[in-house]
Amino acid sequence: MKALVLDRYMELNYRDFPTPKIAANEVLVRVKACGICGSDVHGMDGSTGRRQPPLIMGHEASGEIAKVGDDVEGWQIGDRVTFDSTIYPLNDWYTLQGRYNLSDNRKVLGVSPLDFKKHGAFAEFVTVPAHILYKIPDNVSFEEAAMVEPVAVAAHTINVSKIQAGKSAVVIGAGMVGTFVVKMLEIAGASPIIAVDLDEGKLELARKFGATHTFKSSTENLSEKIKELTKGRGADFGFEVVGISETVNICLNSLRKGGTAVLVGNLKPEVVVPLQKIVTTELSVLGSCAINGEYELVLDLMASGKVKVDEMISAVAPLSEGASWFNRLYNKQPGLNKVILVP
Repeated sequence: MKALVLDRYMELNYRDFPTPKIAANEVLVRVKACGICGSDVHGMDGSTGRRQPPLIMGHEASGEIAKVGDDVEGWQIGDRVTFDSTIYPLNDWYTLQGRYNLSDNRKVLGVSPLDFKKHGAFAEFVTVPAHILYKIPDNVSFEEAAMVEPVAVAAHTINVSKIQAGKSAVVIGAGMVGTFVVKMLEIAGASPIIAVDLDEGKLELARKFGATHTFKSSTENLSEKIKELTKGRGADFGFEVVGISETVNICLNSLRKGGTAVLVGNLKPEVVVPLQKIVTTELSVLGSCAINGEYELVLDLMASGKVKVDEMISAVAPLSEGASWFNRLYNKQPGLNKVILVP
């Protein structure tokens, strides 16, 4: 098969690669679309340490089943499918508690840290266990289905927060996942929904996806302006979708006393936080990791038209041109959001 292979850091080659063989509990998927995730772009230069070459990256994907393992039931050749980015064991304690995203022995598709390697979907074929498959509704395209993963990350964040209709929310970081957090907050009935980012173009997109108010992060007296929109108290909930000290602090300083911060971004392994503010105003600080069963919800929302991802897709390009598109994203070409590669 042909694949886009990270042979060395900063070197992606479109070349021949052995077609993977399926285990008894797996299916072979003929990939129809695979999105370039920001984590793939960061992985290309080795900065994350989680994509050690040689490796086929790619975990936001969709396709058709080409072959079914001997122990697989309920799936047939030709089924249109997408799949979770997390490959989790069914007998893990956390999985059995309904929290498979925290399972001790989980793997992530297209990722290669020190303890495992699982080739991903920037290829003509990929193997996945049948228990992480989801059927694509007839009115959802392969390109749209390749967007389920980032929307599901946002949906999980909302589920972690347990936010209720009518509660106020601020979202720090209006990138891909942050903008989908805005959309999921709109669906959940939050009000007002305030988005904060450095980039005015991203804020404009956040408004299209449901933000009622937007501010640049450089805005003077930002926390006071947020208070003005939230009955003089501050936001009930804050969602941080970057992962650096500056934005985490903006999130925490935007909250009312007793408010809840949900940390989604993890660009840096450590950040500095205002401990006394957290303690003296009794803030709740939650983490949100990946996805825990939200794929079906997102596919239903896409099929119903409540979540539309087309405006997020900047380009659909052949997999053979993947290296060029990775470089454009790595160099932060203006106006680029999601790029979908098609084998």
